[in-house]
Amino acid sequence: MNYKIFLQSTIENLGIDYKTIKKLKENKINNIQDLWILKRKDLKDLDFNDNEIKQIVICLQLNGLDLNMKRY
Repeated sequence: MNYKIFLQSTIENLGIDYKTIKKLKENKINNIQDLWILKRKDLKDLDFNDNEIKQIVICLQLNGLDLNMKRY
């Protein structure tokens, strides 16, 4: 999938668990692009724990992306 199209899709497409998705939506992070621009520290400031952040990072990396606007 083209990464630009993927960035516009909703965070549900990442395949992360429901609790993490709910927490992201509560912080007004609705699509992958909103998440992609954040850094690990930003997620920590939003009260995400290490396991949730790791899950987000792994799911992003499986799609060729990473936090802090990195692309593979």
